[in-house]
Amino acid sequence: QVQLVESGGGLVQAGDSLRLSCAASGRTFSFYNSGWFRQAPGKEREFVGGMNRVTNTAVYSDSVKGRFTISRDNAENTVYLQMNSLKPEDTAIYYCAAAIPLPVSSLRSINYWGQGTQVTVSS
Repeated sequence: QVQLVESGGGLVQAGDSLRLSCAASGRTFSFYNSGWFRQAPGKEREFVGGMNRVTNTAVYSDSVKGRFTISRDNAENTVYLQMNSLKPEDTAIYYCAAAIPLPVSSLRSINYWGQGTQVTVSS
């Protein structure tokens, strides 16, 4: 079992930055590939970015590529999502995820979810 707790969400203006954190507890987090998803009101949950646990290679959705960066600290069992140049369309609940199988971009790969943290970007 892995428990994931996100933090760092909030209300910001367009162009601002936020850094989300995802603290993992339970089974060793380094066993899992990590990912971030988001869900806006009335929309399906979508992939934002993910990191391969072995290569530490990150992949991103086209909508955030170049603005968001994922990093992880296995010693601290924490994954981060640095979000720059935020846009109103980035407004959503952001979820941290842990997956054993790849690709981490697939909802079907996810073994554990966090409870989510709200990010609201005003124009």
